[in-house]
Amino acid sequence: MSNSKKIKSALISVFYKDNLEPVIKKLNELGVTIYSTGGTQTFIENMGLPVVAVESLTSFPEILGGRVKTLHPKIFGGILGRRELDSDVAQMEAHDIPNIDLVIVDLYPFEETLASGASEEDIIEKIDIGGISLIRAAAKNFNDVVIVSSRNDYASLLKLLNEKNGASDLSDRKTFAAKAFAMSSHYDSAIFNYFNTTEQLPILKHSINNGSTLRYGENPHQKGVFYGDLEAMFEKLNGKELSYNNLLDVDAAVNLMADFTTEPTFAILKHNNACGVASRPTIFEAYTDALAGDPVSAFGGILISNTEIDFETAEAIHQLFCEVVIAPSYSETALTLLKSKNNRIILVQKPTALPTKLIRTLLNGIVEQDKDSVTETKANLTTVTNVAPTEAQLKDLLFANKLAKHTKSNTIVIVKNNQLLASGTGQTSRVDALKHAISKALSFGFDLKGAVMASDAFFPFADCVEIAHKVGIDTVIQPGGSIKDKDSIEYCNAKGMSMVFTGTRHFKH
Repeated sequence: MSNSKKIKSALISVFYKDNLEPVIKKLNELGVTIYSTGGTQTFIENMGLPVVAVESLTSFPEILGGRVKTLHPKIFGGILGRRELDSDVAQMEAHDIPNIDLVIVDLYPFEETLASGASEEDIIEKIDIGGISLIRAAAKNFNDVVIVSSRNDYASLLKLLNEKNGASDLSDRKTFAAKAFAMSSHYDSAIFNYFNTTEQLPILKHSINNGSTLRYGENPHQKGVFYGDLEAMFEKLNGKELSYNNLLDVDAAVNLMADFTTEPTFAILKHNNACGVASRPTIFEAYTDALAGDPVSAFGGILISNTEIDFETAEAIHQLFCEVVIAPSYSETALTLLKSKNNRIILVQKPTALPTKLIRTLLNGIVEQDKDSVTETKANLTTVTNVAPTEAQLKDLLFANKLAKHTKSNTIVIVKNNQLLASGTGQTSRVDALKHAISKALSFGFDLKGAVMASDAFFPFADCVEIAHKVGIDTVIQPGGSIKDKDSIEYCNAKGMSMVFTGTRHFKH
């Protein structure tokens, strides 16, 4: 698959000129004729190197404020002409069209302009026309042409020019072409998504350019790749690479902690569910009480704090085997201690906007939904019983409701004094979820008298409030909405229990 071809001419027209100079110097050294236009032409001229203006080739100037520069048959003919097809060669000779063997073109920064909050006029002007056309043309004719569509590939091109003395093999050209089509499709997806914000056409275009191969997927026999920029969200200070399962747990931890912002809070997660959470005046107390919620499940878990981890807390964490520790910062002594275990993954979480949409494969397609961004406050609660919860109970109810939102359905969450006592997770029956939570809380010695209960969905019968009451739980939060809500309300009234409705279900599957 060699099909080696010498690069004799190049078209260079780029927005970003970082690290371009060594490439141009090498092309000049190899005797390559360089065609260029606009700012790139000026850049090359300022280097004191020869360059041919595109206008002298096309006999046509830039027009429309630079909107039309390279859209000309002499340019595209030189790129698309098939060198081994006699009819193409004859037409190119008849029209005095030179071969162009290398195209170095990048695109106007559309995504960067959009992210900057620029005006619509500026955004539209950053929709590249000539560049994208040149990229696609050169990539299509990979049999004869090398296409470099990103400044990230300048180093690869320079290496190729040095190692093969200005020639390229078919495999080289095909690799560059694949990168070019990836670039062009990503660019077009970004533009489509910009235009689709108001019309909401039922079309999904989602493109991520960077991927990281994982050690394996959910199990060792499964392959796994993460697509995205983890470095934008975390600074990794220690430990091995994050696995597929680590990433799932880290995602659950980050989304959970996003709902706890006012007090020092610590959470411990296992298999995407919280097994310990507590809010306290200090992060050490929060960690201590989070661990007390389920010290068994905490083994091998994911730990997350919403405030700096100090040395006292790090000393306590150090006694536990855990996979990952996440915090916005660490004291110097805390970090030194935590890093003493080589495989322990330590992450600093950076302020990063989380996605507002959730996407997953389903059957023979993909399903997309809005992220569950509802977090109830006191203003969202409606007391439906004769007895109203106290201020302290309301605080616990909201705490428990946040946990229910982030726990696999069906779930029941039991909380007392801003501490997770236990939860029943992922049960097929809400009654089973409650029984599991009660059993677990009692097994760790918790007194359920005065605790509150949260449910991710309504109670279709009165059985759950009845079971809860028998173990001392007299305050309940749930969405409501069952045709039999009255049964649960009447039981609560009969037993002097308080119950509030949120009006919002929080299923999580």
